[in-house]
Amino acid sequence: SRVAAMTSSLHALALAAIALTVAAVAAEHNHSAKVDLSKLPPASTKANVTYATDIKPIFEASCVKCHGAEKPKAGLKLNSLEGALKGTKEGKVIEPGNSTKSSLVISVACISEDEDSWMPPKNNKAKIAPLTKEEVSLIRAWVDQGAK
Repeated sequence: SRVAAMTSSLHALALAAIALTVAAVAAEHNHSAKVDLSKLPPASTKANVTYATDIKPIFEASCVKCHGAEKPKAGLKLNSLEGALKGTKEGKVIEPGNSTKSSLVISVACISEDEDSWMPPKNNKAKIAPLTKEEVSLIRAWVDQGAK
């Protein structure tokens, strides 16, 4: 019967569309990308690292153009300690006490095979340079010291 064949074809087409959508979402949020933690700069030895004193100036220079109060990409607001700790629409990006498990640290260190996760993005329109090893080290120390 033609109706059964047509229904079967539509069903197959719908399944293919769903599979493509799932693949696209998975690629966009490549959580399985390899991360080489040996490339992560060591945490700074500076004591008492705080958002207000040490981290906010880095975020203001390199992050808040896209992750500020107005229309923050992914819902991530790095213009305040509260916003940074809240994270994105997907969840937290900082694990206080554990910088190697904090996706924000991995992103700003640019050590994932998934270059789309690098922050700031490569070749960004604002021409914001990648963070220095010293800045990444300071962010690591801040997270490892409890992200206060």
